[in-house]
Amino acid sequence: MEVIWKAKDFGRSFKNPVLTLGNFDGVHLGHQRIFEQVRRKAKEISGEAIAYTFAPHPVQLLKPGQEPFLLLPIAERIRLIEEAGIDVTICAPFTPEFASLTAEEFVRDILHRQIRVRQVYVGQNTSFGRGRTGSVSLLKEFGKRYGFVVEAMEAVEVKGTLISSSRVRRLIRQGDMPGATELLGRPPLLVGEVIHGFGRGSKKLGFPTANLKIDEVLVPRPGIYAVWVVYEGQRLPGVANLGWNPTFQDRKFSIEVYILNFDKDIYGQPLRVEFVERQRDEVTFRGPEELIAQIKKDVEQAKRILGID
Repeated sequence: MEVIWKAKDFGRSFKNPVLTLGNFDGVHLGHQRIFEQVRRKAKEISGEAIAYTFAPHPVQLLKPGQEPFLLLPIAERIRLIEEAGIDVTICAPFTPEFASLTAEEFVRDILHRQIRVRQVYVGQNTSFGRGRTGSVSLLKEFGKRYGFVVEAMEAVEVKGTLISSSRVRRLIRQGDMPGATELLGRPPLLVGEVIHGFGRGSKKLGFPTANLKIDEVLVPRPGIYAVWVVYEGQRLPGVANLGWNPTFQDRKFSIEVYILNFDKDIYGQPLRVEFVERQRDEVTFRGPEELIAQIKKDVEQAKRILGID
């Protein structure tokens, strides 16, 4: 997949472009349904399937200082969009200048003049342009004016629940990983670089952990989780601890992952952690021995959850 990090002046023309527009945070099943339609239509007219998105997320520019709420860093969003079969992702830098474009300026100058879009697929609640004044109905009017077709797709439901990024966020904050997985079509995940921690996992406890430094994204509810860890293309079983390690009275929030049957030096390496199920809260133990006994129980429970011996 080609990735273009520009808002306009792309340096090339597109062949019969079929486009979807949005933030696509989480790349949930609703987004995937739209990508499927874009891909089908592009194939039908021998065109290119395009996803138009933004970085940073508009909220990060327009409402700075809010707690992290993004489900995915931009690199993961792009990876999942590529997996959905999109040909080109245009990632527009969301700057004050870009945010000042009116809805019609965006459509006229970028979608029409720059991309020469043939068809646009969007969700029912899509908004765009300065002050989010552009709506689906307005986009359809612009489509008639500038010669492209707009199709607004119905929201996708799972077991009677409408899929949305905000709904996924609520489930992750609650620690409901199976619920979030149903809406995402995959487990919630965190991506980070392995950094040095306190060194207790291997030396004191006998369970070496990888401590992760992550981007400013939403973190699941603190606790112990059964996880899959993706390292260099391998999917490995593990147990993650998110929290403050109350037994050792740590004051800094940490994300630690114990990878089962794994013994490699991976400092500085990237890991992707997929959260399958929350096992329990963090607990203050009377000492390392009691904690070690509980970790052993956590590992056995994680094995059962992940379906491994």
